Amino acid sequence: MLLQRYIESGRYCALFLALLVFGGCAGGGLVSAPTPVDSSASEQASPTALTLYEQATAIMAAGDFDEAELRFKAFVLQYPEYPGAHVNLAIIEAMRHNDEAARVYLDAALALNPEYPAALNQLGQLLRRNGDFSAAEAAYLKAVTVRSDYALAHYNLGVLYELYLQRLDDALTHFEAYQALVAEDKQVEKWIADLRRRIAAAQRTANVAD
Repeated sequence: MLLQRYIESGRYCALFLALLVFGGCAGGGLVSAPTPVDSSASEQASPTALTLYEQATAIMAAGDFDEAELRFKAFVLQYPEYPGAHVNLAIIEAMRHNDEAARVYLDAALALNPEYPAALNQLGQLLRRNGDFSAAEAAYLKAVTVRSDYALAHYNLGVLYELYLQRLDDALTHFEAYQALVAEDKQVEKWIADLRRRIAAAQRTANVAD
């Protein structure tokens, strides 16, 4: 029932908000104007590379994943040093339920930059989907340790803790961190209020038991 709540909300951004992986995107984690794949390499990126990447992400955002895949693969052949392109290819494969192929692309991204938040977040998604909740938690936590304002990983930690690990206090912490960064997610605002009520009720029950 709780999982269905997330799916039906229209704000279930654990996958959708990651469709465009921009290394230099705003801390809120929401899709923003196209920026270089890796903010640390943006000053060295050629205009041609940026244009090709922007075209591929625009096509992916429009939902043409087959064409986006072709564009990102061509981009990787020319510019293999950009981890974001590998992450977007991983997202496409994950959407097709090709987890092995997705993992190959994520490993490639993390080989380029072991602390690339988007790759760590997507790795967490892959691990969570396959039931490895402990490893998923570690991947998400590393993402927010590397970049504390990476809202999407906070969101996914909230989902993991509430729905899969039943750690309500931790879920609340990360949903609140997400909300502080995004500020306008009304659905998560409701979840936060619900979590606070449930935690308070559990505390009252514990006090009575004591």
